[in-house]
Amino acid sequence: MALLSVANLTFAYGDRVVLDGVNLTLDAGQHVGLVGRNGCGKSTLLKMIAAQSLTPEQAAHAKLPTFKPDAGQIQIAKTATAGYLHQDHDLHPERTLRDEAGHAFAALAALHDELEQLSHRMGEPEVYENEDELDRCMKRYAALEEQIASAGGYAVDHKIEETLHGLGLEDPFFNVKCKDLSGGQRGRLALAKLLLAEPDILLLDEPTNHLDIAGRQWLEEFLRNFRGAVLIISHDRWLLDRVVSKIYELEDGVMVEYPGNYEKFRTLRAERIEEQRRAFEKQQTKIKSEKQFIEKFRAGQRAKQARGRETKLNRYLRDHALEPPMELDAMKLDFSPKKRSGDNVVVADDLGKEYENKPLFKGLSVNLKRGEKLGVIGPNGAGKSTLIRCLLGEQEPTSGAAKLGAQVDVGHFKQTHEDLDRSQTVVQYLRRFVPSDTEQEARDLAGAFLFRGDEQDKALNVLSGGERARAVLAGLMCVGHNLLVLDEPTNHLDIPSAERLEEALRRYTTASKKYSTAAGNNAGAEGTLILITHDRMLLDHLVDQLIVFDGHGNAELFLGTYSDWLAQQQKTQDKQQAQETQDKKTNANKEKKPLANAKPKSQQGGKPNKNKPRSNLSQRKLETRIAEIEERLTEIDFSMNDPAVFTDGDKMKALQDERAALRTELEPLEDEWLSRS
Repeated sequence: MALLSVANLTFAYGDRVVLDGVNLTLDAGQHVGLVGRNGCGKSTLLKMIAAQSLTPEQAAHAKLPTFKPDAGQIQIAKTATAGYLHQDHDLHPERTLRDEAGHAFAALAALHDELEQLSHRMGEPEVYENEDELDRCMKRYAALEEQIASAGGYAVDHKIEETLHGLGLEDPFFNVKCKDLSGGQRGRLALAKLLLAEPDILLLDEPTNHLDIAGRQWLEEFLRNFRGAVLIISHDRWLLDRVVSKIYELEDGVMVEYPGNYEKFRTLRAERIEEQRRAFEKQQTKIKSEKQFIEKFRAGQRAKQARGRETKLNRYLRDHALEPPMELDAMKLDFSPKKRSGDNVVVADDLGKEYENKPLFKGLSVNLKRGEKLGVIGPNGAGKSTLIRCLLGEQEPTSGAAKLGAQVDVGHFKQTHEDLDRSQTVVQYLRRFVPSDTEQEARDLAGAFLFRGDEQDKALNVLSGGERARAVLAGLMCVGHNLLVLDEPTNHLDIPSAERLEEALRRYTTASKKYSTAAGNNAGAEGTLILITHDRMLLDHLVDQLIVFDGHGNAELFLGTYSDWLAQQQKTQDKQQAQETQDKKTNANKEKKPLANAKPKSQQGGKPNKNKPRSNLSQRKLETRIAEIEERLTEIDFSMNDPAVFTDGDKMKALQDERAALRTELEPLEDEWLSRS
């Protein structure tokens, strides 16, 4: 059944047609990817779909635009709910992170409140003694319990914490107010709220922004198991490969549908472009032949025949002329190093670094040879960029030493581009990199990196993240460094640009075969690459060794590709699970084995089972105790957010211990409640 249907949708910004007769369907349970160049209209389409699913008030609250399509229609199934992840996150500034995440269950909280009020009402004499009124209250009570159970019951706390942890939001931030969170934390919180709400349709616009590799892995697993429909815009090729079963490509305003994942899409798209090219060339050959005949016999005895064929050709061109296949513009990248470095490019011995007396890494030894490709991965804030600064000699390590080899020329692409003079225009920035230092050569370089016309005279501070990244890459390419250090180079690049960068870096690290003596010291030059990225496809296709941070002060060198590392992690995990299973079996067998002096069951008396201390509680007492614990947990969370308490270590420790004890008591009570349900 189609939950979403887009039919013949057309939309234009002034004279620029963004959507030209777009068609799209999304069935229940289907996961679909939406790809295309930056600025091609993907986000516009998603916003239109999201606005269609909301009331005007809700759309305004979500900061969705009020524009409507020029033609066509969008239909969402009446019973379906849609959730949209947008870039302007709608978070209450005064709520804590934990409370804001729990707000996804506001409807469930309202049901709990009504159930509690109804419970008190049923205990009042005027209701208890009125059989009809009591019967109505009991029926409503039963209906509420059924609604609460279907909406998650009392087990939502675990779900909230699991989702927050999965997206990299840890307990120390739970009591921080939303207004005090970083941009990345707010983005992850908005995503957590949307995933917790579990709408029938998930509309996701770049959900992996601000997520490290662990967060992306968690999101990938969540989406793979999500039973609802998903329409996702993403530049994460690894995610698209493992989550979607169909891809729509928006190209020059037209939507093209491809079955399968991203890898299948690449194959089918290449085949489609090749078929279009052959058909176009065949038609051009036919047209050229007809035109030659017409020109040859236009003035001779066969002029009448020539005029007839000209009329026929014009009609054919009007009705059947094919357009040449659109080859999308791509950056023209070539990072060839201008000089050859020594064999040893970066050498580090027993390297360590501490920050505020906490280790970021320690005991790390690296010997990076010319032509090798090193990837650096780990959680956000683990110390990856600090390690790079230590390796390049820009920052002093706490222990050990690092040095660059002979003739090493470093090109450093920084994630935040903090070293740029953003008041400069694109051309002004690039002039210092071109050999002749002329404006025309700088403009030629800008054009090769897709800056057209007036775009070349825009200041760097008004460019988008992707445009700024292109400008920096253009400068790096011109210089011809023999060591490239790239920190999240694909963060703001669309997929075609990311793939072109990948191809260029692969060529960069391959030794060139130059036999002429004119090549000088550049003969056989090959570059060395250090890559910090969360782009798993880029990692897997490029690097041959990894430095892996665990986020707890440890970093280790792994020799192999990203896929090799994943396989090793899975093997370790399988071994641990097998050991845990074996330990459980061993412990179970020990418990079953009777002691030599143990009494038979018939002589042990009717003592209650200590493993189920609450099994003898009545339903009302069980629910009352659960409510008491949850109320106290709320009070504790509120107290922990009080600055007078937050700054008092002893008070905070006491509250944390009490909270842990209450959570321990609550879990078996919730299990008991669920088992009775």
